[in-house]
Amino acid sequence: MSCAGKSCWPELLGVKGEKAVTTIEEDNDQVKAIIVEDGSVVTKDFRCDRVWVWVNKEGVVIQVPKIG
Repeated sequence: MSCAGKSCWPELLGVKGEKAVTTIEEDNDQVKAIIVEDGSVVTKDFRCDRVWVWVNKEGVVIQVPKIG
């Protein structure tokens, strides 16, 4: 499946989750970025309008955010 706009943000690894959300939503206005703490359970369905932003307990991005 092909989604509109930028779909992956490797440059956000190691930044604060709130900053990542702002950057993602500015880069692609078709998506909603959602902060998720490591170890949380999320739905596995694929959606072009969603980006999970996985953070550690300190709120730092630990996985490359991508559409899905």
